[in-house]
Amino acid sequence: IHVARESQKGIIIGHKGSMLKRVATEARKDMEDFFRKKIFLELYVKVTKDWRDKPAVLKRFGYR
Repeated sequence: IHVARESQKGIIIGHKGSMLKRVATEARKDMEDFFRKKIFLELYVKVTKDWRDKPAVLKRFGYR
């Protein structure tokens, strides 16, 4: 998960990792339903400063 600022990282992770765990669990369940098999999902939160304003980074993430 890429965020634009360090302050956003704490919001995504949440208190003692509770929000990140919740996001990961929901994503894993959706993926398991879609692929119809067990999935191991490992998430990281990375700060990429102002990534939304950089066309090269957006393209790398799959946006046009």
